Amino acid sequence: MTAITRRLPFGLSEVVAPSLVGYLLINLCTFFVDLGLLGLFHGTIRWPIPVAVTLSYGTASVISYVLNRVLNFRSHDDVGRQFPLYVAVSASNYLIFVLGLTDLLSTLGVYYELSRVIAACCEAVYLYTMLRFVVFRGSPGAMGTRQQVAEATQPEAEPAAPDASQAQGSQVPSETEPATTPSGPSGTEPR
Repeated sequence: MTAITRRLPFGLSEVVAPSLVGYLLINLCTFFVDLGLLGLFHGTIRWPIPVAVTLSYGTASVISYVLNRVLNFRSHDDVGRQFPLYVAVSASNYLIFVLGLTDLLSTLGVYYELSRVIAACCEAVYLYTMLRFVVFRGSPGAMGTRQQVAEATQPEAEPAAPDASQAQGSQVPSETEPATTPSGPSGTEPR
């Protein structure tokens, strides 16, 4: 995602974190899974909106967690610590935006799929913020924009110069230093 972020126009590469680009791509795909399942559960099977939204969101949410953990935030932390946090974040997101806002808008007469799109825009900001700063904090993908871009564009470090104690006899004198010979027998000189 760093390669995409570096090519953003209008100075956005300085502001947009690579993890945001990854999040948007991953969650756009899982959002289509969510909408497809919602259409199947409510439009075809005719389950009530709360049931259809719950099952479609739950499925897409698990897919999103796995993909963001592995591909986007590249987290190697303990799943036993992260997953309960993710479940708490997802539950609050679900109650506030997915079920609450979607159901409210549908009750007000907005078509159920459009109400889900509106709720998704609200939840995207909330979820990304919680994933980056709470669930996956400290992961390589949760670094700031400048850190990630600088790390990706940084040239590899040159090998360190040999230690003076290791290369005592093989040092080349500089112009300001006189050439010196090792004091005492070193065991390499002929007798």
